[in-house]
Amino acid sequence: MTWSNLDDTRDFLIRKVLLNPERSADSELKKPLSYIAGERIDKALIYVGMATCGRIAGADKTYRSIQTYLEERDIDAQLIEGGCMGLCQAEPVVDIQVPGKTRLSFASVTEDKVQLLLDDVLNHTLPDLPVTGQYKSPILREWEQVPYMEDHPFFAGQHKLLTSNCGRIDPVSVSSYIAKGGYRAFADSISRYTPLQLCEMVEASGLTGRGGGAFSTGKKWLAASRTTSDQKFFVCNAVESDPGSYMNRAIIESNPHRLIEAALIGAYAIGSNKAYIFLRKESALAGDRLGKALEEARAYGLTGHDILGSGVNIEIILKRGARAFICGEETALNKSLEGKRAIPAFKPPYPPERGLWNKPTVVNNVETLFNIPLIIQNGPDWFRETGSESSKGTKLFTLSGKINRYGTVEVPMGTSFEDIVHQIGGGVKNKKAFKGIVLGINSGSFITQDNLDTRVDYEDLNRIGGVLGSGACVVLDETVCMVDLAKFFTAFFKKESCGQCIPCREGTARMLEVMENATSRPSENNSFQTLERFKGVMQLKSLAAVIKDTSLCSLGKSSPNAVLNTLKYFKEEFEAHIFERKCHANVCTDLQVYYIDVDACTGCTACFKKCPMDAIIGSPRYPHFIVQEKCIACGTCYDVCKFNAVVIK
Repeated sequence: MTWSNLDDTRDFLIRKVLLNPERSADSELKKPLSYIAGERIDKALIYVGMATCGRIAGADKTYRSIQTYLEERDIDAQLIEGGCMGLCQAEPVVDIQVPGKTRLSFASVTEDKVQLLLDDVLNHTLPDLPVTGQYKSPILREWEQVPYMEDHPFFAGQHKLLTSNCGRIDPVSVSSYIAKGGYRAFADSISRYTPLQLCEMVEASGLTGRGGGAFSTGKKWLAASRTTSDQKFFVCNAVESDPGSYMNRAIIESNPHRLIEAALIGAYAIGSNKAYIFLRKESALAGDRLGKALEEARAYGLTGHDILGSGVNIEIILKRGARAFICGEETALNKSLEGKRAIPAFKPPYPPERGLWNKPTVVNNVETLFNIPLIIQNGPDWFRETGSESSKGTKLFTLSGKINRYGTVEVPMGTSFEDIVHQIGGGVKNKKAFKGIVLGINSGSFITQDNLDTRVDYEDLNRIGGVLGSGACVVLDETVCMVDLAKFFTAFFKKESCGQCIPCREGTARMLEVMENATSRPSENNSFQTLERFKGVMQLKSLAAVIKDTSLCSLGKSSPNAVLNTLKYFKEEFEAHIFERKCHANVCTDLQVYYIDVDACTGCTACFKKCPMDAIIGSPRYPHFIVQEKCIACGTCYDVCKFNAVVIK
């Protein structure tokens, strides 16, 4: 089975899958390709963003309201439960395309706005609602005075390769995916290239693992390909348990067929007939959509036995596993797939030599695999054109925190973090001062104002002692206490430690104890407690060094990073907590001291009545006072005072 060009591949897929009379009972599949792709339509298309972010914002109610509207008026329109376009802040998002005109995208469409929206747009009139933009089309008429989506400040600085179809197509429709070019790379792979050629193409592209390790994907594939075995496995790590990170979940919910195609290519390249996609049970929507997409791909002969008549056999199995953070480590993930306790294994041997059931196994994360069809379809040289000198391609981030515009962001490698924060993200919320960026719990790296010009580049980050991580990008402002944040990181690692090795299990517990002492008020004026607090802080660096050097897996080795980077970049905050017993951000409640301003106090007795410790004394209509020995700094008095008489020092 060979084809001379991509058009032959596309035509074959259309004939084999979309227009196969044995499988295509739906008349929609027999329409011209431009209709299936949504470039031309003969009835209104209404696309509701129904990814997790949209549902949280109320997209379910919006969708039902649209259904009711169409049914009551007997309007024949195509209503699609879609994915996320990336700008999660704009949810619930509704896109509408009427025949002959470009597709419009509307933000914050709650159920009460549905009638106004549809009344106007279905009659070719722009409603008085916020329009995010319109999608460019060479064959459709444009709406006047409506900006293009690509010119929106959130999208203007992005380079959408992995997310190009997210929020644009029906996530579980194989016809929609193929019409946009899907499965062409896989069809080319099994018809034009040997497995070794595919591995070499991926290596030549310069693609590295996007899960945080940044190891050459092609080298990993080649190692498994060259290892002799009667069985090999290809595994997709879709656990994504790093707090603050959800871009992998978002792209699975929005375009699951891309992941299936990438897994098929990877399995074929290393000589495997079985691939696993390991997903957290908590990612229910992603699992449901991926499961439906797998069923559809299997029904149309894209997975299983004798795929597309090529003689290639590849089965893809979806596994829903535990939420545990440790399952993100590849050897622990393999153990979990085997039905065993998820604990890391010693390396070497590495999984490409001996992994799942002691067979050669390649483990790649979701974002890494989303690049594969693009590389095969366009070539490694095309892929290397995007990015920096040392880091190729694009990088996905979950942009969140104290930022004006948040969501899933895709930028070329080499983009500065300053551009991500101020151009794409629109700067810090409420005009607060920028304090830093956290690049995920797993890496524990901080980007501060002093190095905000650092680029999304492995070498640039190495120069400042940072790590890119998996893709969480949490923006912090002046109201965040860095010591409290480091304590949260440490508590997370202590909780998520698998407990197998002593440095991680006991070391994180000891570090958490030190951090808790630093953010807590002593129970009594005890010099021994003070000495213990100072001693613990003095030992933090040496303790962190032991954990980093002797922990078994990469997750354990990275557990002290947040504390070390807090000491490196925010030493003055740490010293204020230790020596002054003060949290200047007023976040650490145990260090807060509440006072009543006698000049502002009216003696209304509201605080007196609500104090749970009877720590407030005073008479009605006269100033009140707080007995510090009784106060537990719960903040109740601060919350109930209507005269701003309670102050925090």
